[in-house]
Amino acid sequence: MWSYLLNITMKKINVLISTFFGYGYLTKIPGTVTSLVTTVFIYIAYEYLGYADLKFSIIFFTLLFFYSFYAVKDAESEFKNKDPRQIVIDEVLGQAMPLILILYLSQNNQLSLPIEIYYVLSFLFFRFFDIIKPFPVSYFDKNYKNYFGIIMDDIMAGLYSMILIYLISLKF
Repeated sequence: MWSYLLNITMKKINVLISTFFGYGYLTKIPGTVTSLVTTVFIYIAYEYLGYADLKFSIIFFTLLFFYSFYAVKDAESEFKNKDPRQIVIDEVLGQAMPLILILYLSQNNQLSLPIEIYYVLSFLFFRFFDIIKPFPVSYFDKNYKNYFGIIMDDIMAGLYSMILIYLISLKF
């Protein structure tokens, strides 16, 4: 009986995490809303609340990244299609990547534009690559219709965003 209750509880926790505490249910564009919320939340945490520990950010991101595979795999069965729009933890992960890079660049005095511009560009770049899906974003989206593809296409979009943010930090 206890294992049955634990399985039910874990399923609920995994759905909660996969939907980023319910943001995946809120609108017709849950990916965009979640990316924006992630950007604003991290901006406030880093720039106003002083939670700017790069090591902690990287460790937390890494733990969330690996746990997300389990959470999404477990939560997938709660939804009708293979890439449910309600699952948005992948947007959190993909959007967080260039934001962590911005923290690194800021701490190393490698930003020449106001930091808010980098946050806005990070959001716009990530959404662009997540929607347009250039290779290899499209590869993971098309070839892995499961938890792995759900997460990895956004990781690739986040990587493209990181590259552009880094190049902009070098250019200006």
